[in-house]
Amino acid sequence: MKLSGGVEWALHCCVVLTTAQSPVPVTHLAELHDVSGSYLAKQLQALSRAGIVQSVQGHAGGYRLTRPAAQITVLDVVEAIDGPGSTFQCTEIRQRGPLATPPEQCTKLCAVHRAMLRADHAWRAALRATTIADLVADVERDSGPQALPRVGGWLAGQLGQA
Repeated sequence: MKLSGGVEWALHCCVVLTTAQSPVPVTHLAELHDVSGSYLAKQLQALSRAGIVQSVQGHAGGYRLTRPAAQITVLDVVEAIDGPGSTFQCTEIRQRGPLATPPEQCTKLCAVHRAMLRADHAWRAALRATTIADLVADVERDSGPQALPRVGGWLAGQLGQA
């Protein structure tokens, strides 16, 4: 399965926003991650439509999380960016070709479709079980306890210059 690059960027932004004391402009998030500001803005707008982040207008505007990181799942972010649809779309191949099975004989999902649905459900359950707070804890374990405070300090400095 392949997710869009926007999912990765959105997840990183959610982790980073846990360090911010005030709304963070998209330009600062884009600079921090060295990514396109216009593309990142689209991802943040999708997160905003999904109620994951809030857009604050004005001079001190930007984005902030709408709820605690422990209440935002990775699945919430994936679905906000790439949509809630299944990762597999069955085209009923068994009903095609010279040995096609007539539609009236296809009374249950084919074996391939069932296998893919099981995989999709397991994948979604794993993403639903992982929160932004879990990612924050992983970053702290992987990069040390000062990594995210350092990011928060950088953001505060950027906001102080604005």
